[in-house]
Amino acid sequence: MAANNLEDLITQAEAARLRGVSREAIYGLVARRKLQVTEIGGQKFVRRSDVENYTPEIGGRPATVASSKAATQPARERIAALTGTAKAKKKGKR
Repeated sequence: MAANNLEDLITQAEAARLRGVSREAIYGLVARRKLQVTEIGGQKFVRRSDVENYTPEIGGRPATVASSKAATQPARERIAALTGTAKAKKKGKR
């Protein structure tokens, strides 16, 4: 590795401070191979330029869109509407 590339290497803890995230978040990126690691003398380093240029992916479950009224009705109401067994609401004390 050339001397100018060594200057670009930072520890994973420094990468976490640079990004404003936990060390575990950086370790996770390394584990998922989103950031490459260079090991020198048993210590792991990442490239500052890779950390600065990293763009997080959009995560989580995709949003669902209720395309009809049936999608927003409770299950009992949908079943009653389909089977024609709609019950009158019970009147009780509150």
